[in-house]
Amino acid sequence: MSPAAAEAQLEEVLVACRRLRLKYVREELEELTRTARAQRWDPLELLRVLFQAEVEGRDRSTTELRRRRARFPSGKTFDIWDEGRSSIAPVTQRALRSLEWVARHENLVVAGPSGTGKSHLIEAIGQSAVEKGLSVSWFSVEDLGILVRRHRVDDSVSKAFTQLAGAALVLVDDIGLLPISSDAAEGLYRLVDARYERGSIALSSNLHPSGFDQLMERTIASALVDRLLHHAHVVVTDGESVRLADATSGKGVTPLS
Repeated sequence: MSPAAAEAQLEEVLVACRRLRLKYVREELEELTRTARAQRWDPLELLRVLFQAEVEGRDRSTTELRRRRARFPSGKTFDIWDEGRSSIAPVTQRALRSLEWVARHENLVVAGPSGTGKSHLIEAIGQSAVEKGLSVSWFSVEDLGILVRRHRVDDSVSKAFTQLAGAALVLVDDIGLLPISSDAAEGLYRLVDARYERGSIALSSNLHPSGFDQLMERTIASALVDRLLHHAHVVVTDGESVRLADATSGKGVTPLS
C-alpha cells in the first residue's frame, strides 16, 4: 500500500472513530498502527490493544467525573496518609480502607480533637471509594444548612435529601468545630434519616455523638444520633495535633533560603 493510500485509510478510520465517539482509540490509533507494523502484530492484537485503550480511557474519565462530583475539599488520599502517626489501631485502619462497611450500608463516625487526622481519613476513604467505582458526596455541616434554606423556598427539602440517598457514601466533615445553625442541624438530621439503612455516611466530629445535644436542640440530636449510630463504627482519635507537630518541627513549610 502506498503512503498516500495508507494516509487516506487512516483518515477514514479517524472519521469513523469520531462518529462512534471512540475518543481514546482515536488518540492512540496513529502511534499504535506504526507499532503494529514495525512489530508485525496480528490484526486482532492491534484491535485488542486499541479497545483496551478505549476501556481504560473511559474508566479514567468516569473516575475523574465522580471525583469532581464528590467535591472533595483538598484532594487528600491514602498515598500521603501515615498509618503510624494515627492513634487509630492499624487493624482498624485497614478494615475501614477495605470499604466492606460501605457495602453493608454501615456508618463511620471519627471523633476526636482537632488535628488528629479525622478529615484526612474520611476524605481518603472517599477517594478510595471513587477509585473503586462508587459515587461519593462531600459536605460540611453548613453546606447541609444551605441546602435546607435553598429548597425550603419551594417546599422541596425532603426531595433534595431523598436524592442524596442514591450515593454509595456521603461524607460530612468537622461537626462541632463551629456553632451549628438550626438549618444545619435540620440538614444533618434529614441526611441521616434519608440514608438510614440505605447508604453509608462517614462523619468527622470534634465531639462524640453522645454530645451532639450540646450543638443542637435535644430532640433533633436524640433522633439523629439514634439513626446514625444504629449501624455505625465509632472511632475515637487522640494525641497531639499532627499539624501542630509538623509546624513546631519545621515540616509544615519549605525552609527559606
